Amino acid sequence: MNDILAWGLEVVRAVQTIANPTLTLAMKAVTYLGSEYFYIIMLPIIFWTVDRRKGARLALVFLVSAFVNAWLKDLWAQPRPFAFDAALGMMAEPTYGLPSAHAQGTLVFWGLVATLFKRPWGIAAAVILPLIVGFSRVYLGVHFPTDVFVGWGLGLLFVTGDALLGDRLEKVLSILSTRWRLIIIAVLAFFMNALYRGDVSLAGAFLGAGFGFVWASESARFSEGGGAGMKALRIFLGLAVTVLVYGLPKLVAPKAGEVFYDLVRFMTMGFVGLWVSYGAPWVFLRLRLAERPEEEGKAIDG
Repeated sequence: MNDILAWGLEVVRAVQTIANPTLTLAMKAVTYLGSEYFYIIMLPIIFWTVDRRKGARLALVFLVSAFVNAWLKDLWAQPRPFAFDAALGMMAEPTYGLPSAHAQGTLVFWGLVATLFKRPWGIAAAVILPLIVGFSRVYLGVHFPTDVFVGWGLGLLFVTGDALLGDRLEKVLSILSTRWRLIIIAVLAFFMNALYRGDVSLAGAFLGAGFGFVWASESARFSEGGGAGMKALRIFLGLAVTVLVYGLPKLVAPKAGEVFYDLVRFMTMGFVGLWVSYGAPWVFLRLRLAERPEEEGKAIDG
């Protein structure tokens, strides 16, 4: 073990000196703010009810960030603290530790919320929540402090990169034909899949969401507005189907290492992304749970 990891173990031990059942329960609750389940709920809600265009951009940048994190974990293959001292592990995590996906994900998500939506509370959330979630990972013994620091650093790079280049890239993509946008998404998903075969789910989600966002911009544009009741119905219906599409295949899918496991995992997350980005908007419009944007309605009337 090198000196940095040895120092990290001492930090984890020092943090856990304040451990008690109530605090541990709170830390386990907080850590789920950086989990896959949190983002599967929050990203669609933002897209369906807050801002369609910015929600799509947030989702795609987040998926690329999550892919980079998973790829680096496998590349660096650094064990977690409980691999060196089993007594430190308050939770079980099957993957490698460096960089922390929870630290990176919370900073990317809330950092983009702050910069894209420019809400007063966004900056506070972008600072406070990554700090709290990062601390929870050290407290629970699933990450070294350095895992969290690197995760924060990568998250900051993605947020800064989007702030500097995001508008330009979005403008360039907007003038391309539908065919070229679909080709670009497919090529990126192919390289994601080829570069990292450890978990194909992120490539699948990126492909499905990317295709769906493009198709929705052409044939299923909707207004994110409406009353609270209408938005609540969109969220309820949209998430109910999301849960089914995400969860049902797990009941019958092959287990990890079995034949077709990667294919089923890829397709499952692809369909989740496609439902959120295109299927749900299409259904909302048909059921009158959402309206066409005003500018589109005027163009049709004219």
